[in-house]
Amino acid sequence: MRKSLILLVFVLFALPKIALADNDPWEKAKEILEQIKDPVFPDRDYVITKNGGKPGAKHDNTKVINRLIEKCSKAGGGRVIIPPGEFYTGPITLKSNVNLHLQEGATLMFSNNPSDYTPFVRTRWEGLDVINYRPLIYASDETNIAVTGKGKLDGRADNESWWWMKEKKEYGWKEGMSSQYQTGRPKLMKMAEDNVPVEERLMTEEDLLRPQFISPINCTNVLIEGVTIVRAPFWVIHPIFCENVTVRGVTISSHGPNNDGCDPESSRNVLIEDCLFDTGDDCIAIKSGRNNDGRNTPIPSENIIVRNCHMKDGHGGVVMGSEISAGVSNVFVENCTMDSPELDRVIRIKTNTVRGGYVRDVYVRNVEVGQCREAVFRIELMYERRDGDGPYMPDIRNIVLENVNSQKSRYGVLIEGREEAIVVSDIQFINCDFHNVEIPTKITGSKNIEFKNVSFTVDEVTTY
Repeated sequence: MRKSLILLVFVLFALPKIALADNDPWEKAKEILEQIKDPVFPDRDYVITKNGGKPGAKHDNTKVINRLIEKCSKAGGGRVIIPPGEFYTGPITLKSNVNLHLQEGATLMFSNNPSDYTPFVRTRWEGLDVINYRPLIYASDETNIAVTGKGKLDGRADNESWWWMKEKKEYGWKEGMSSQYQTGRPKLMKMAEDNVPVEERLMTEEDLLRPQFISPINCTNVLIEGVTIVRAPFWVIHPIFCENVTVRGVTISSHGPNNDGCDPESSRNVLIEDCLFDTGDDCIAIKSGRNNDGRNTPIPSENIIVRNCHMKDGHGGVVMGSEISAGVSNVFVENCTMDSPELDRVIRIKTNTVRGGYVRDVYVRNVEVGQCREAVFRIELMYERRDGDGPYMPDIRNIVLENVNSQKSRYGVLIEGREEAIVVSDIQFINCDFHNVEIPTKITGSKNIEFKNVSFTVDEVTTY
């Protein structure tokens, strides 16, 4: 006779208790929210179809759109409007006080010809400073910029255009073809290791380092709201060195390689809310530069709020890393739902002793998980072991998960610290339920891990 046995494991504490802070950390989240304001634009509209723009694949609207953005900005700002229809374009450059607004039924179809994304511009690629392909939507040193509306942004990336550059056969790469791993990636890594000045790190088309979809750099007051984004070449939304960023009500459905949904990097005061992520990589990944580039210009990511989002497919729901050499702090995640057999993890921290960096003051509450493939919570300090070992020991501490409930996963909590130096510490799990886990916890290389009113449900099969 076979019988399913449900085993409930209640853990009151694992190691000595951590003293709770005198102040509620979520009061800090309220203070951050008060600092984040949507940009305001003058009531002035420039409709592309009234200025030479035309729908259909035969018409290239790149010059029309960019000319109107420039005109709108010089006039003091307003909206550049994409009306209903399919409009084909190359790269778009946002300017101060301009809202690129896509009306419902509007689609911007971006060129998938790499040559259209030159001349190259200053950006970051996997945490390394570089002069590379112009992002599909780019802004540099601008203030009050936005992409809004109920329309769609289609990067038209596929196995023939951008994705094959990753060097994976499932994305169209074939033996004998070049790839980013053979060309641009090792070239850029060596430049960063040698501290080559950024202006000398000029990539070429042959280096195959794919561009981001939307990437403002050194910008203030950034709003991305309402749009649907599909078929990205690389990372989807990537603010770099930005302050006061809001990503609201955005739907991202893009399953290409490295199709992270939203990656704030070395940015401050960021709100991500009411978004849907269905991605080929991390849904949200908070970053702050890689190796020397993060340490030499130590601009952390801090004051990040994620709320009311839904995550489907992805390598992780909310992730810190792996490029966090300048550190991450004050991250608040609340009222999110995550559910997919193709979602690997819910909350994840990843780095190693070559990248280093710190992650501290992370607070997660009221997260409902249907299922994920690997772990609800994971810390991984030996990420990408091909990097080898270095002298930059990470520092991971002061993390609280409260009222996080999952229905199915392999692990509840998976923490892989460093045995040679205990740098993972002061982590609390409060009022959490982890159902249908194969392995409740696996914890190494850490200290002061506390479970308070936490249950794990293990489904075992027993023979009588």
